[in-house]
Amino acid sequence: MTLNAILVEDEANSREILSNYINKYCPDVNLVGMAASIKEGLELIENNDLDLVFLDVEMPFGNAFDLLDQVPDRNFETVFVTAYDHYAKDALNHHAAYYLTKPINIDELVKAVEFVKEVKTKENRLQEKVLNTNTKSIQGKLTLPQQDGFQVLNVEEILYCKADDNYTEIYLENKKILVSKTLKYFEDALVEFYFARIHKSYLVNVNEVVKYRKGKGGSVVLSNGKELLVSASKKKDLLSYFD
Repeated sequence: MTLNAILVEDEANSREILSNYINKYCPDVNLVGMAASIKEGLELIENNDLDLVFLDVEMPFGNAFDLLDQVPDRNFETVFVTAYDHYAKDALNHHAAYYLTKPINIDELVKAVEFVKEVKTKENRLQEKVLNTNTKSIQGKLTLPQQDGFQVLNVEEILYCKADDNYTEIYLENKKILVSKTLKYFEDALVEFYFARIHKSYLVNVNEVVKYRKGKGGSVVLSNGKELLVSASKKKDLLSYFD
């Protein structure tokens, strides 16, 4: 599998070295962007569907943990890169997949990537297995597995879905349902209907969109008046529904 990744590193020389190593020794990594600050890193995370983030710990105006604290609903794995080893405990607490120390050892870099590939492969297999056995769309209805059975929803009643870590909040006209499945799970389950992923955190029923506001990504207003941000990377896909 190919891993979409970004590199967040404030030192230009370190950024160049690591990016060269990745491009040369990690052919399964698609480096979609690089950032020199927390702000730039957040923008790349916001505007891309990522599997992996290479993240330097110490940066101007904050550190890697400050960045991750601003991305509570993340579906990517993190490989920390630092010249120091005393951040290992904090990295573990932030669910790091791997911890690389500078100067970068190529063998360790390859190991880190292979580990993330293994994690993502297992996630995809589990997701596929669960999706095929527990969630079905039948004549416009979505069945949601529950501990005591299952709940049936009319797909057309769903206004939008919002990611909440490994859970998803499903918003109907007058209520919200919390389900212990990821947003990607519902994106796949609703692929045959008019649902668009407009943001890493939002999946919307396109039939409920009543207005689009222009911007870098812009935003949509739904029939209930709720306004949701559209990420720049998802803007084209959304607007294709209205061509």
